[in-house]
Amino acid sequence: MTDFGKIFVVIGIIFIIIGIIWSVIGKLPGDFSFKKGNVTVFFPIMTSIVVSIILSLLFYIFGKIR
Repeated sequence: MTDFGKIFVVIGIIFIIIGIIWSVIGKLPGDFSFKKGNVTVFFPIMTSIVVSIILSLLFYIFGKIR
């Protein structure tokens, strides 16, 4: 059970690092937002792609570890 706890700590550290990087970068080019009057629509296309790649890599690495 201690290995399971270590995995959660590593995942938490990774999420903290991603959060810090994300706050520095801000909106990525490829994230579209449209504003008309009081309505704002935001399409985070590039952000979704980056998150998908990061999660895929994490799941691949954890799959190889197990």
